[in-house]
Amino acid sequence: VQLQASGGGLVQPGNSLRLSCKASGTNLDYNTVGWFRQAPGKDREAVSAISRSYARLWYSNSVKGRFTISKDSAKNTFFLQMNNLQPEDTAVYFCAASRYTLITSTYSQKTQYHYWGQGTQVTVSS
Repeated sequence: VQLQASGGGLVQPGNSLRLSCKASGTNLDYNTVGWFRQAPGKDREAVSAISRSYARLWYSNSVKGRFTISKDSAKNTFFLQMNNLQPEDTAVYFCAASRYTLITSTYSQKTQYHYWGQGTQVTVSS
């Protein structure tokens, strides 16, 4: 299984970016998938996740209302639309997929995810 993340970049505060994560070797319809981020000197933290059935979405409090996670089954790809970006959103963003269908309370636990993308840098600065 391989995950390929893309879409990062340098933007000014208030602007938007859309991250993509293309999967190969697995059908994302059978995986819980999510986005994590890691800022310099900090632990990797969960940002958002979506269930295999698309029915359950989860967001960290720091991004709720600004970020939207979605999946495109036909493209076997999932996305993170990030609006109103702020300097504190600066980090390397990682996409991840679990082999299993996770329960909502475990969506934020990085140990529940088995496959990881390579990371894409998001820098928010004026």
